[in-house]
Amino acid sequence: MKIIIAGCGKIGTSVLSRFVDEKNRGVAVHDVVAVDIKQEVIDDMTNRYDIMGVCGNAVSQSTLIEAGVSSCGLFVAMTDSDELNMLSCFIAKRMGARHTIARIRNPEYNVDIGFLQKNLELSMAINPEYRTANELYNILKFPSALKIETFSRPNIEMIEFRLEHESEFIGKNLIEIRKKFDANFLICCVQRGEDVTIPGGFFTLAENDKIGVIASRSEMQKLMKELKNHRKQAKNIIILGGSKTAVYLARMFEATGGTAKIIEQDEKRCEELADELPGVMIIHGNGAEQELLNEYGLSTCDAFVALTGIDEENILVAAYAKTQNVPQTIAKINRDELVKLAENIGIGSFVSPRIITANILEQYARALENSSGSSHVKTLYKIFGEKAEALEFAVSAESKLTGVMLRDLKLKDNLLVGGIVRGNKTIIPSGVDSILPGDRVIIISSNNSISDIIDILK
Repeated sequence: MKIIIAGCGKIGTSVLSRFVDEKNRGVAVHDVVAVDIKQEVIDDMTNRYDIMGVCGNAVSQSTLIEAGVSSCGLFVAMTDSDELNMLSCFIAKRMGARHTIARIRNPEYNVDIGFLQKNLELSMAINPEYRTANELYNILKFPSALKIETFSRPNIEMIEFRLEHESEFIGKNLIEIRKKFDANFLICCVQRGEDVTIPGGFFTLAENDKIGVIASRSEMQKLMKELKNHRKQAKNIIILGGSKTAVYLARMFEATGGTAKIIEQDEKRCEELADELPGVMIIHGNGAEQELLNEYGLSTCDAFVALTGIDEENILVAAYAKTQNVPQTIAKINRDELVKLAENIGIGSFVSPRIITANILEQYARALENSSGSSHVKTLYKIFGEKAEALEFAVSAESKLTGVMLRDLKLKDNLLVGGIVRGNKTIIPSGVDSILPGDRVIIISSNNSISDIIDILK
C-alpha cells in the first residue's frame, strides 16, 4: 500500500518511521512517500529511510501528482497547520487517495469535528494533544500505574506498573499470584532490565520488574484495592506548561471534581488560559524555580504533570517533584533517548504524543491491509518501550482458530492470548477456552510480526 506522509515534524517523522519499520519487519509492504515544504527535511528523511521524498506544498496539485497521490492507499497530513492538513486531505481525496487522515489540534475544531470529518470526507481526524491528555487522565485515575491501555471501548484494560520493594507480587510465580488474589487478571508481560518476556505460569517476579496486567475494568479496580501499595486517586494536580494538552487535561480533571493548577511562563498565554479555564488557577512564572513550586503547594499535591515543549525540563522538574514526595509524577517525553534517563531517576510515568499518534495510525494501516483477512486489527499499542505489542482483533466466522481450545493451538513463542471479549463479557482465558466468531481477542506479542490473528500460529 502506498502511504504519503505530508509534514515531517516530530510526529510526522515518528509515524513515517513506524511504517518503514513495519516494512522492514515484513508485517506489511508499504511504499512510503514523504512530502515537506523544506528541502533539508526531505533530504534528511531520504538519507535516513528507504523512501521517496517530494519537496513542495501538500495542497499543490503538482506536488501531489509527483508524490503519486492517485495510487495512494493512505494519505496522512501532519503539518503544523490544521487548515493546511484539512485542505490537503480534501484535495488528495479528490485526486484519488482512498483514505485520508488529518492532524487537527485546535480545541475550537473539536466541537465540529464530526461535521468536518463528514464534509471533508476524512477517514479519521486525529488530535495528538487530546489523545495525550486522555492517556494522562487515565493514568491519574490509577495512581499506581505507569501506563494504561484500553480495549473494546473500554471493557478491558492493560496496566503497566513497577514492582516496588513492598509489593506482594515479589518472589512469587504467576500461578501462586493468581491463587492468592480474588480478582480475575493475567500478568501478560514482564520487563526486567532491557529484556521483555511473555511469562509462563512458573515465572517468578522480582523487585523492580515492570509488569503488564490485563483484566476487565471492574476486576482491575478490585485488584488495585487488594494490593497494599495501591494509592488513592489524584484529586489535586499541578500542571507545568500551558499547552493544548494542559487545557484538555485540566477540563477532564475539573469535570470529575478534581482541582488543577497550571504554571505557565508566557504572560500572554496565561491570559488566554484564564479565559479558557475560568475554574483553574493559572500561575504566571517559571515552573523550574523551586520556590515558585513550593509556594503553590507542590509538596501537598497528589500529582505533578510536566507538559512543557522541552523534554529535559519536564524530566528535571518532575524529578524534583519526586524528591518532594509527590505521590505521582508524569513527564511528557518525545525523544526516545531520554526515556531511559527518566526511568533511571525515578519519574513515575511518561507520555509521548508521537508514540500515541503512531500507534493509532499503524493500527489503521494494518486494518486496511487486513481488510480481506479473517480478522481485523481494532486496537494496537506498542508497549514496554515499543519492545512488545498488544493487539485487539475482531474475529470473523471464516477464521481457522474458532472453536478450538487454546491449549490445542500451537502458538508462536513469546506470544499469548491475553483476553477475549464476547459481547459484554470479558474472559481472561485458560487453556480450555476457545475463540468464537464475533469475539474480540487481545494478543500480547514480543519479537513477532502479527498482522492477522492467524499469524499467532507456528
